Amino acid sequence: MDPKTYLLAALLVVTVAFVAFWVSQLRRQRPAGGANPGLIHTAVGFVTNFFDTLGIGSFATTTTLYRLRGLVADQNIPGTLNVGHALPTVAQALIYITIIKVDITTLLVLIATSVGGSWIGAAVVAGLPRRAIQRGMGVALLAAAVLMVMTALNLFPLGGDALGLGGPKLVLAAGINFVLGALMTLGIGAYAPIMIMVSLLGMNPSAAFPIMMGSCAFLMPTASVQFIRKSRYDVRAAVGLAIGGVVGVPIAAYIVRSLPLAYVRWLVVIVVLYAAGSLLQAATRDDRVNA
Repeated sequence: MDPKTYLLAALLVVTVAFVAFWVSQLRRQRPAGGANPGLIHTAVGFVTNFFDTLGIGSFATTTTLYRLRGLVADQNIPGTLNVGHALPTVAQALIYITIIKVDITTLLVLIATSVGGSWIGAAVVAGLPRRAIQRGMGVALLAAAVLMVMTALNLFPLGGDALGLGGPKLVLAAGINFVLGALMTLGIGAYAPIMIMVSLLGMNPSAAFPIMMGSCAFLMPTASVQFIRKSRYDVRAAVGLAIGGVVGVPIAAYIVRSLPLAYVRWLVVIVVLYAAGSLLQAATRDDRVNA
């Protein structure tokens, strides 16, 4: 049997286990206000995952929408992102791992290291105070804006033709992906950093899609366990992301496929910078109040 088939089967097992755990915790914790998302939460899930599938990213855009509308408390945003975007990301992984070629050993190693990083990162982030999370997300959004500008200006390295890595390059990539997995739990999206990494190491940039989607599809359900156990996420918002996202992903991947996104990217840069500034300002304001 094709190794990819085993990988996809393992992903489905992880996904089923995650959903079963999430449902059992919802029944046990009985969140105030219930778990039924409003239309706005579902719409956020649809829009952000639709554009994520087309290469815009979902973490920065979701954080920005939450901040603009005051939908989720700042300290609960990282957990909401990881829990809510988990199932849509699984859908993306199933698509991109199937249709894009990449060396299976490279893919497995990078997925495993990203999962390890996410488990450690989630344990730390789930216990951070609000001000630390505000600062972390503010810096993360600034970094995301820089990467979006690089994308809009075509400043990413061109990459090569390789579909896999070996030796020191694979070890280096594994270490980087471990760190990126940990940072994902703070709300820092991994697509652009992985694109830069694989290109600098001489891989075909298209290989970033299955590596990023595969890494996130395994690490997000894993990391989400920590946030769910500690109730450090917004239930209704996360359910809305999941429902809207699993609808938006296949529409973008199979029906729309591509869009002229240049103007959309610049608009996203502007609103992301606004959200970053507001988060850092809120953290500074809290410092002054508590001084």
